[in-house]
Amino acid sequence: MDDLKNRNIHPETLRFLGRSEKEDLLGQRGAVLWLYGLSGSGKSTIANAVERALHADGRFTAILDGDNLRAGLNANLGFSDEDRAENVRRVAETAKLLAALGVIVIVSVITPRRELRALAGRIIGGDFHEVYVRADFETCAARDPKGLYAKARDGAIKQFTGKDSGFEEPDNGCLTLDTEASSEEECASHLLEYLRVATAIGRPL
Repeated sequence: MDDLKNRNIHPETLRFLGRSEKEDLLGQRGAVLWLYGLSGSGKSTIANAVERALHADGRFTAILDGDNLRAGLNANLGFSDEDRAENVRRVAETAKLLAALGVIVIVSVITPRRELRALAGRIIGGDFHEVYVRADFETCAARDPKGLYAKARDGAIKQFTGKDSGFEEPDNGCLTLDTEASSEEECASHLLEYLRVATAIGRPL
């Protein structure tokens, strides 16, 4: 905060409506489900299934999808270590703002390194729920829903996660959804149950 004051930036918060007023209006608690894993692991499919189930239950949600954000907000970023960190920072700050408004935010971003997930967690704070969507490189390459693995194999994509750029699996006991062992529908159901317990959103509207 001292650094902000030194740059003559004074965030306005005291006169704004508080978080509790927003959450009372929506009848839910804000939260950020940060889904990460290799391309093709099932992140977006699970995110969409969870959002539809929450919407049917009367919950207000938002999906922050990595590809969508790189087509707009993060269109100027590449895939260097510095750009990946800035990508995560922007997504995390956006998710934090939405969660503070009472929105249930579902993030779907590869987030390959532990330090990047830690960065997201520091920015978002207590609303952050880390969810590893697991499938190994060979399984994702066989699925290849976007044709990216074929392009990477042919050298058309550089710094491809899992091939040229490494992916670090979690070592912190976070929630893991294994799409090799379970269907994406089963994984979505598991995540919904986790969310209900973690945020008590199961209470009536």
